[in-house]
Amino acid sequence: MSQPKTNVLAVTIAIYVATFVSAIEGTIVSTALPTIVGNLHGVALMNWVFSIYLLATAMVTPIYGKLADVIGRKPIMQFGLGVFIVGSAMSGLASSMPVLIFWRAIQGIGAGALLPVSMTIIADIYSIEKRAKILGITNSAWGIAAVLAPLLGGIIIDKLSWHWIFFINIPIGLITMILFQLYLHEPKRQRTESIDYLGSFWLMLCLLSLMLSFQVLSNQPIVWAGFIGGLVISVVSLILFVRREKRAVDPIISLELFKNRPFIVQNGIAALINGYLMALTVYVPTWGQGLHGVSASEAGLALTPNSLMWVVGAFATSYFLARWTPRRILYFSLSFILVAGLALAILPMQAPFGWFFIITAVNGFGFGIAMTTTTLTSQRLVSAENVGVATSFNTLGRTIGQTLMVSIFGIILNTGMQQGITHSAGTSMAMMNRLINPQTASGLPEKLLPTLRQILYNGLHWVYVIGFVIVVLTFVINRLDHSNQVLGSGATDD
Repeated sequence: MSQPKTNVLAVTIAIYVATFVSAIEGTIVSTALPTIVGNLHGVALMNWVFSIYLLATAMVTPIYGKLADVIGRKPIMQFGLGVFIVGSAMSGLASSMPVLIFWRAIQGIGAGALLPVSMTIIADIYSIEKRAKILGITNSAWGIAAVLAPLLGGIIIDKLSWHWIFFINIPIGLITMILFQLYLHEPKRQRTESIDYLGSFWLMLCLLSLMLSFQVLSNQPIVWAGFIGGLVISVVSLILFVRREKRAVDPIISLELFKNRPFIVQNGIAALINGYLMALTVYVPTWGQGLHGVSASEAGLALTPNSLMWVVGAFATSYFLARWTPRRILYFSLSFILVAGLALAILPMQAPFGWFFIITAVNGFGFGIAMTTTTLTSQRLVSAENVGVATSFNTLGRTIGQTLMVSIFGIILNTGMQQGITHSAGTSMAMMNRLINPQTASGLPEKLLPTLRQILYNGLHWVYVIGFVIVVLTFVINRLDHSNQVLGSGATDD
């Protein structure tokens, strides 16, 4: 009996839905968080509703990548969706913040499979030339989610309750599982080697302690003992992981990948520019609300051009792949990000808020090309049996870059504001917190508003100066890639 053929259209729809669920999860929960905190009385733990989800997702991403290569894409995707659905259901039933945080961790463990395995399936069913366009289509889910999530979250909270923020994932997840079950067909894989459980443990411990240590940096006051302790555990775990992988018959991440300079360059750039992206997505709304006094929804709209132009950039990538080397494509795309980064670094406080719509559009076009290129190149630079590992490694690098840089940017902003407060009589950090929220800023003393805004601007200015330095660093790293192979063909390009 012949192997049934994969229905490419149905599977692509399933991938799009899975990507949309991943994209909308963070934003829609942030919309509901004030209501959740008020209902469960857990303001001191509210950050962990986000943090634990990201930590769990990052921790298991490389494991899923390896399992997808060893066992198959379909069973790993179905397992991840199943765990995600259970975590969503139990999160919706949570009656306290600690319980919600626990089930958010379970939800994150399931979500860790969605993005990397989806991109691996795309690599299986599409040629390199078509892959960029499909990634552009699936990436549009992030743009749509950015626009719909606040609106959808508000409607759910007003008409139903915050519990449905999580319950809505159940039917969507089940439909996606059915589509994959019926229409994704892949040959059975013969498992000849056992899974490296010990290596998986050391890797997860390394990532968990690293992410937790940087989470400590985002808390005020900073508990430096916790930060240093987390780094020590992470380094020790990394050493033990490397020792294990050298001896493992079938390592969870082949150390040979780290000898592949172009592969490391691509993933290093992906990690750095995703870290820089946090300066945009987190602090542009802060600028809008704190310096211009616009509402949260208006400030968030300034990021919409970034999402929309990201999709345009991803579509354009397919044209460049057939003509240019990845190195040249990245120089081109990073130039857009560099221009946008420079504009943010030198933007005066008095600049109209409309400038952000132009800046984020330029930034988004560069990001769409750069992120699609790094993903496709990472997949192309490894053998077919390692595509899942390479894709999950790319996703992991992006997640770590975001997590580490959002903590560093937070320290830069807080340090800048603290210095400003020290040199400005009558100001306090409590006033800065009120300034960032337009609803509470109106209650601040009128004579102090210019000073408070200058303090906030100084802090944001240094965030964007450091962000610009990070983009410059990506140009330096890109010079290390000396390969001259054009991905879309057998030609070369000097």
